[in-house]
Amino acid sequence: MELSENALTVLRARYLLRDEQGNIIETPEEMLHRVARTIASSERIYGGAPGKWEAEFFDMMNRLLFLPNTPTLINAGKDSGQLAACFVLPVDDSMRSIFDSLRNAALILQSGGGTGFSFSRLRPRSDIVKSTGGVASGPVSFMRIYNTATEVIKQGGARRGANMGILRIDHPDILEFIRIKRREEELLNFNISIAVTDAFMEALKNGAEYDLLNPRSGRITGRLRARDVFNEIVESAWATGDPGLIFIDRINRDNPTPHIGEIESTNPCGEQPLLPFEACILGSVNLSRILKPGTRTMEIDWDLLARIVRLSVRFLDDAIDANKYPVPEIEKMHKGNRKIGLGVMGWADMLIRLGIRYNSPGALTLAREVMRFIRDNARDASTGLARQRGAFPNFRGSVYDIPEISLKGGIRNATTTTIAPTGTLSLIAGCSSGIEPLFAVAYKRLVLDTELDEIHPYFLEVAKQRGFYSDELIEKIRARGTLRGLREIPPDVKRLFVTAHEIPPEDHIEVQAAFQEFTDNAVSKTINLKHRAARDDVARAFLLAYEKGCKGVTVFRYGSKRGTLVKFES
Repeated sequence: MELSENALTVLRARYLLRDEQGNIIETPEEMLHRVARTIASSERIYGGAPGKWEAEFFDMMNRLLFLPNTPTLINAGKDSGQLAACFVLPVDDSMRSIFDSLRNAALILQSGGGTGFSFSRLRPRSDIVKSTGGVASGPVSFMRIYNTATEVIKQGGARRGANMGILRIDHPDILEFIRIKRREEELLNFNISIAVTDAFMEALKNGAEYDLLNPRSGRITGRLRARDVFNEIVESAWATGDPGLIFIDRINRDNPTPHIGEIESTNPCGEQPLLPFEACILGSVNLSRILKPGTRTMEIDWDLLARIVRLSVRFLDDAIDANKYPVPEIEKMHKGNRKIGLGVMGWADMLIRLGIRYNSPGALTLAREVMRFIRDNARDASTGLARQRGAFPNFRGSVYDIPEISLKGGIRNATTTTIAPTGTLSLIAGCSSGIEPLFAVAYKRLVLDTELDEIHPYFLEVAKQRGFYSDELIEKIRARGTLRGLREIPPDVKRLFVTAHEIPPEDHIEVQAAFQEFTDNAVSKTINLKHRAARDDVARAFLLAYEKGCKGVTVFRYGSKRGTLVKFES
């Protein structure tokens, strides 16, 4: 494996097996053999050759062409054996359900997974509780209990807990929910998002009011002016980064199994909408390594990309069977729909190697071309697996249950593609994270209380090749993060190594929308804003994300208050 010192630091701190005394007892290569062997063992179920696929899975990971989500790397082959990153649990309007879900969440968080909840079914604050004659305390009070529980759970000794809390825009307690994270100490283990309906967006557009509904009775309990509520959302997001928005009606229009249930929530970073009790195992192709020398510059190796996508789909489908589920209901749901989420990392690096600026029209065109290619090959691989292994059990009644798919044997996985943030995975792979632009060209990064020195390797390469490298220059870049204003650096290099805060929010959204067009699930993408950005900039970003077909949107204004949870490594 070609691992950087920073990658080795993270692997030693978090991923490699230890003995009872805490001593590391495996190398990175042995870790990958452990993962490949565990996943390939599922091949026996279908009469396959585990040894053959173990070798192929290992080679793909060892060359850093693909990595599965963090829980797979940490837990494969262990007694716990929980391999999925993403879960959604139901929270029904009863004390039993609320605390059953909290117990299940504790098991998931302990195993390294992240959990999403919709609290929209809970009756509002001050509503009547007939069984006791008292009054309800409302969704936010129970979120505080979940947050405290998360705080005391150490996730398998590997990472802190992560949750997504969602409330519908038409819940009577929506204003309390919107404002909750303006208090700095509140819900530090939660990302929060509002499930925004098309009806709300229409009311916002028309300057109208909309109805609030008591989930217990289904009755209208009041009306609010959509513009006033939207302004409150914008204020909180501008100040803290929370809440984000998920466009719940759009998500449910893409629900592949509506006969099984309605989607209410997503995983902690919003890229994986799931039914109650559903899980998903994610993996990412490292686009920075899917390149080959062309006639004048680097070019995409489409044959390699097709092969890795197909092999990754097989890996992720095998992982569903190799998984040891913490809750029986989750196993039933995951094996019923067999959702997988194959995404990408290293997008910004690929563009740099191709000589394409991140926020140029050419980059948006290529984003659609690459993601369409990945989606098509992933679905084709999934239909091939269905012919060998059978369609996913809930296929009948799904959106795929049409003659042209059924007659070919169906499809193995209800979803195949997701764009995850790839937090530490991209650090291991030595590439840019997810589809994000470079955060900075050179900077210091804190991981597990360890300060890591980061400098972009392609920039170093270019600087040395073109003769403008110096130690003094690197120190200048580290002090400011960007190349802007540095006369020593040629304009074409500055243009290519553009960073997150140099990119207008509208362009961030255009990139997210381009990938979303060809992604089954959703896309994790932060819409970065400069510290001086106005509230109107946040409002415009939210409206543009809805207009462009995104399934959700999160803004983060540099330097704004925020809880400790920014990104969950999937």
